[in-house]
Amino acid sequence: MTHRRDFLKTSTLLGFGAAVPGFLGKTAFATPNADKAGAKETILVVVQLTGGNDGLNTVIPRKDAEYVKLRPTIGVPQDDVLKLNDDYGLHPMMEGAAKLYADGLMTIVHGVGYPNPSQSHFRSMDIWNVGHLRESITEGWLGQAMFQNKAGAFHLGGETAPLALQGGTVKAPSIASLAEFQRKFLSGNAADASEQESLVRSTSNGEAGGNDLLDFVQRTATTTYAAGDRLKLLNKNYEAKQPYPTNGLGGKLKLAAQLIDANLGARIYYVSMDGFDTHAGQGGKAGAHANLLGEFSSAVTAFVRDLEARGHGKRVTVLAFSEFGRRAKENGSRGTDHGSGAPLMLFGGGLKGGIVGEHPSLTKLHEGNLVHTVDFRRAYASILKDRLGVEPEKVIGKGHDPLPLFAG
Repeated sequence: MTHRRDFLKTSTLLGFGAAVPGFLGKTAFATPNADKAGAKETILVVVQLTGGNDGLNTVIPRKDAEYVKLRPTIGVPQDDVLKLNDDYGLHPMMEGAAKLYADGLMTIVHGVGYPNPSQSHFRSMDIWNVGHLRESITEGWLGQAMFQNKAGAFHLGGETAPLALQGGTVKAPSIASLAEFQRKFLSGNAADASEQESLVRSTSNGEAGGNDLLDFVQRTATTTYAAGDRLKLLNKNYEAKQPYPTNGLGGKLKLAAQLIDANLGARIYYVSMDGFDTHAGQGGKAGAHANLLGEFSSAVTAFVRDLEARGHGKRVTVLAFSEFGRRAKENGSRGTDHGSGAPLMLFGGGLKGGIVGEHPSLTKLHEGNLVHTVDFRRAYASILKDRLGVEPEKVIGKGHDPLPLFAG
């Protein structure tokens, strides 16, 4: 017995530890194979555009003469804007997103923000992460949603999981690749590793005999191996229906697609893309910000098309937000400073599509900032109610009417 116990003490069942997230264990045996359509539960994928995305050069007022006056060097010429309707268009680097919009797979919410906007990256991001304006910050809005509907979540990326995911019934694991879902054994050679693996597998099918350690391993090993084996097979066999760009966000969203198609039970996926704090040398039609928008658009487009081809299109909604927008007028460094009132973007097959809300006026600025016309909590209310099946009042409080974002 001692030999078995010592072997098990030196074994780690999964790359992120033996404590398998509960939603993996619950679905390891009940879910269909990777090539089958998954469960019908809707899924939310959040893309955080960190740094303050310039919304005015993302969703562009094509015919507003004030736009040209405010941005003589970084403004995008009207003829280059990707037309959405008579008044608005997307940056020319967002060709994929424009096609999604044309197919009814994109919704834009104009002028999203909150009262008395903060110009601090940290404070503003905290507000978006928790879904309220109080100074006390404890649990994230998605963590609370996870608690309400007992859902699981993944944070995809090497950085620490965001505050938005804190407070759930199960801690959301942060992973950078499917390779992290591998069994790791502390052994000197391949023979020892093989013996340890065989021992753990046999223990999971046997009797613990009252031994606390073996009892723990027996409870977790079966679901761990089932989930790990399925993920290993998925990583080997997954062929995207739409080619993903070879950029940072593309890799994260491809990983999200693989996990969604594996149907592991998670209903929330969270990824981040950095670099949007464009104080200097922002560029207009081309340049630093254009490159960021190109990466974002190409990655999201591949993700939506891939899942659509796999039968998950109507299940999955992508929410893209940034902690704030930028000032309407370009600064002396041919960039933009911290602002407010920026567009929020959603993608997926369950949306109504089109544009929601009123674009902030370019002539009625507040200290150089666009004045928000839609409270971000109204978008959260829609997502909580219509996609995650959670009563919004329990997460973000009362008084935030849902927006008409989703099809019936």
